[in-house]
Amino acid sequence: MEELKKRRQREIKKKKSQVPVGVTFLIFALIIYAIFLATDFKSSMFWIIGLLFGIVLQRARFCFAASFRDPILVGNTSILKAVIIGLIIMTIGFGIIQFISIGDSQDFDIENIPGYISKVGMHTVIGAILFGTGMVIAGGCVSGTLIRIGEGFILQIVVLVGLIIGSLISAKYIQFWDKCIISKTHVVYIPRYIGFSKAIIGQSILLLLIYFLADLYHKRNNIMK
Repeated sequence: MEELKKRRQREIKKKKSQVPVGVTFLIFALIIYAIFLATDFKSSMFWIIGLLFGIVLQRARFCFAASFRDPILVGNTSILKAVIIGLIIMTIGFGIIQFISIGDSQDFDIENIPGYISKVGMHTVIGAILFGTGMVIAGGCVSGTLIRIGEGFILQIVVLVGLIIGSLISAKYIQFWDKCIISKTHVVYIPRYIGFSKAIIGQSILLLLIYFLADLYHKRNNIMK
């Protein structure tokens, strides 16, 4: 492992400066922003948000595949903890939005809740297996694939093409899946059974517990120090 680290450090030192490339892409991004701004203000905002989102993903090395892979391979749970923090923020944020709309009552129509509450059933299991298998074969999730393409990993373009083809096939046959499986399943929405307050607090506590266990696992098993 020490030899691998030294070799990696030597490779990093040999790399040329990428500042000129970065400046070139920055100018290119500003030109596209100016074009969008002149035609459609909303598109220009989407462009800026997309750029900022991409920068954050790249610098954070955020990848759902890595969040489950790294703890097993190298004992590192940094990305997993980031995912858990994101889930906590979403739990509280969406919980507040839905609470304002519905209140703490357990008697409400699921269709009137802000956001889309997905049904849970065998299609969830099938999708999880397909997505998980695909992430392992591709070496990353969708965000990880886009990050690597931006960094120059040409092979990931093949993965992107596969993602596009898979999405098109899914869109074409979604009615078939809905008729055979999805329409026969039910929505599992915890606030319906115990109320919003208890659901938000309970899920947040559970996620914090998982975060604590992940941090403890990281301290004991991380070999990438």
